[in-house]
Amino acid sequence: MNLIEADALSKTFDDFLAVDRVSFQVGNGRVMVLLGPNGAGKTTTIRMLTSILVPSSGSARIAGHDVVQHPERVRAAVGVLTEHHGLYKRMNADEYLDFFGELYGLRPTEYRQRRDQLLEQFGLAPVRRQRLGEYSKGMRQKLALSRALIHEPSVLLLDEPTSAMDPASARMVRDAIHSLRSRNRAIILCTHNLAEAEELADQIVILRRGRIIFNETTEGLKRKLVGVPEYRILFEESVSERSLPAGDGIRVHSQTAYQAVVEISQPQTNAAEYLRRLVNSGYAVREFAQIEQSLEQAYLDAIRESPENAEGSLT
Repeated sequence: MNLIEADALSKTFDDFLAVDRVSFQVGNGRVMVLLGPNGAGKTTTIRMLTSILVPSSGSARIAGHDVVQHPERVRAAVGVLTEHHGLYKRMNADEYLDFFGELYGLRPTEYRQRRDQLLEQFGLAPVRRQRLGEYSKGMRQKLALSRALIHEPSVLLLDEPTSAMDPASARMVRDAIHSLRSRNRAIILCTHNLAEAEELADQIVILRRGRIIFNETTEGLKRKLVGVPEYRILFEESVSERSLPAGDGIRVHSQTAYQAVVEISQPQTNAAEYLRRLVNSGYAVREFAQIEQSLEQAYLDAIRESPENAEGSLT
């Protein structure tokens, strides 16, 4: 089941087309990372998915509920972390989470148990009695994430969840996102942190000028934009007098006395076979490892070079 579905979703403000026929699906247990430069349409897309904005055309469903026809059901099924948290600074953490627990219709025993669990998980239990106006930016971010999770939603829409956080707190939040994967939950994450995107994403959607230019897995995106995977081979003894074997799907990119770089087009099947071929041919291989491809470079190439009407295959 796809818990998040967008079909030709569009939004126009006066004469400005902010989102143009965006379509994607996010299934149970999957994290989709939404990337794009500022003004690409990411926030507008999220607001339509949460029934805050009404689409100009197209449709979207959250946990089976149409975002236009059933906005109350959509809001009950979704947890949202926005760029601007809207914290009530005179409240403390207990009062704040209790307030939202009541808004979601939870019983007091339910939301208090959930509140205590979340404050402990995000390291806020020691400051639960402090007014929120005294919290640091990172503490406010963690509390806002706790608010998004208080009703255990089946869909999470997270906008820059680790912004303003120190490395330890950011690691805590990323670990929490990993743990939130389940067969009954789907997550959309907006971030400018490409290392975070690469760690968390099952699927990456890149928006440019309101349109999808790529919808791929992380590896699929890197393969499409960065090119054929390359492997670095280190040898125990000089191979300067020998030419490394090539063949279908194998191209020797460079070779020196003790090192070579080889392109392997289908590494799942061809990499191990090529290594066996080298060893059986008498090459003393010390190291055989894939050269890491950069998501950052793939992303920069995408927003700079992709044609306006391009869209990657749905994953």
